[in-house]
Amino acid sequence: MKAALRLIACIAVAGLALQLFFVARIAAMAVIDPQSTAFQRSEAYQIAIHQGSGGGWRQEWVPYSQINDTLKRAVIASEDSGFVDHNGVEWEAIERARQRNARAEELAAKRAARAAARGRPVKPVQLRGGSTITQQLAKNLLLSGERTMLRKGQELVLATLLEVLLDKRRILEIYLNNVEWGEGVFGAQAASQYYFRKPASRLGTGEAARLAVMLPSPKFFERRTGSPYLSGRASTVMARMPAAELP
Repeated sequence: MKAALRLIACIAVAGLALQLFFVARIAAMAVIDPQSTAFQRSEAYQIAIHQGSGGGWRQEWVPYSQINDTLKRAVIASEDSGFVDHNGVEWEAIERARQRNARAEELAAKRAARAAARGRPVKPVQLRGGSTITQQLAKNLLLSGERTMLRKGQELVLATLLEVLLDKRRILEIYLNNVEWGEGVFGAQAASQYYFRKPASRLGTGEAARLAVMLPSPKFFERRTGSPYLSGRASTVMARMPAAELP
């Protein structure tokens, strides 16, 4: 019994120490630009394995003022329309995503049964998330890519810490400078140069909308820049952009 209690105590202390580490890291980001994120380091490792140390990597930090407002509005309109109003987590969006995913998994199971009966390959089901920009930043900054309830719980805690310790403008600035926009392409400046040969400060409305639409699946759309879906969705985002409120 004593050994079990000591183990529980050690786990509790380790968990508390980890949370204090996260608090210190996030608090420092109020004045220090993060040099990399956990997700970027993981991607850098994968690129090094497959392409060697000379593999492509594009990223350049630019201040909030040097990112065109068109891109900020486009990303908010596409990814998180309530960004300036919520406290880091939108529980209704999470519940809607859970319901959509439950229906998608049910339909996928039926399709898989029919495909198996006909000897055809089974297509994997694509699940959708309900994460806010703050949650996406929390995940990319400090967490692994594994999908577990424990990691999701930690993501929610970190999103709350981000909202408490940083203002909305700083959260959006860090997000736009670190989010993935293709294989080894991170941040608004790198994406703007890579896809449109211009700095992020000069992005047009249509260009910004296309970049925003790429965000859920950047590597997929990097290989399909002429996708009809990309163009159609970009038009929808452009229509929503005037209503997107900036921090």
